[in-house]
Amino acid sequence: MGTGGGQVPDAVRHVQRGVGREPGPRFGVEEGYAWYRGESQGGSVHRHAAFQLVLSPRGEAALAGADGTVVRAAALLVPPMTAHRMLPGAGQLLTVFVEPHSALADRLRRRCGTGPGIVAVPELGRLDEAELGRAAALPSAGLDPRLLAAAALLEGLEESVPMDVVAARVGLSPQRLRALARQQLGMPLVRRRIWLKLRRSAEALGEGRGPAEAAAAGGFTDQAHLTRRMREMIGMTPAAVLRALREPTASVAGAPGDVHRDGPGDG
Repeated sequence: MGTGGGQVPDAVRHVQRGVGREPGPRFGVEEGYAWYRGESQGGSVHRHAAFQLVLSPRGEAALAGADGTVVRAAALLVPPMTAHRMLPGAGQLLTVFVEPHSALADRLRRRCGTGPGIVAVPELGRLDEAELGRAAALPSAGLDPRLLAAAALLEGLEESVPMDVVAARVGLSPQRLRALARQQLGMPLVRRRIWLKLRRSAEALGEGRGPAEAAAAGGFTDQAHLTRRMREMIGMTPAAVLRALREPTASVAGAPGDVHRDGPGDG
């Protein structure tokens, strides 16, 4: 996956600002991915509806599976819906959550193989930041086109539409669409809808709006609903996101009560 020439897209510039070595924002949500930088203080077992890539630029990151098995490496990959927990003491980490509908997810799927566990991926520690942002923003080339069409429909619809309507528009039965999503994504397609709502809420937080307003902007029932979904999808709460945006020098990952504090039933 080369980065190519020409003008660099806004999303890539945002990644470069956010995950580079210079001071700047420590959290962002863009097309196909979300990211944050900070120190891990540990946490309880949780799961994400996305691939999780954890990079340690100066040492090793450490994650533990649900059975307590610890994996350490400069770069770690967690498949979607895999139970795990962060371990403390790894220093500054870059954590990227990659939506399973993206081209970058195709690469991560191949790297994970069929196993559900945490994988050490030292070669991904050298992944260029611009390449990462570009690949995460591109649609998957490995998923069924009808599944991608359904995901695109969800993004283009302003209101929540029943999944049977979405299935009919892409020429599938609801049962077949559900089966495709579980077979190729490992989760229901409705997770895509949640991600899109979460992105709108994160954008509102980035504009300086409070958690309650951000919840409304994303179409969540209330602030508590937004908090549950944000923890489930990216392991952070709206309060932690606001701190990350306002205090770029503060520790974000694993902030007590905010990050990676989900129980094993979440997700």
